[in-house]
Amino acid sequence: MHTNQTLRTAFGQRIRDLRKQQGISQEAFADKCGFMRTYMSRIETGTANPSLEATKVLADGLGMSLSELLEGL
Repeated sequence: MHTNQTLRTAFGQRIRDLRKQQGISQEAFADKCGFMRTYMSRIETGTANPSLEATKVLADGLGMSLSELLEGL
């Protein structure tokens, strides 16, 4: 079982990895999702705890379902 911080860190790393696989800069991805770049940075470093709604926006931005995004976490 993950602690909250470990889960946030793992989630952030997954977002970063998927974003980079698609060749999208952090700033461009933040714009695509309607988030500030600083918030996207906090998500990717695990210091932000995005809401369920924000997590869905991230999944949509990556072109995947919420369950695909969360798979393996």
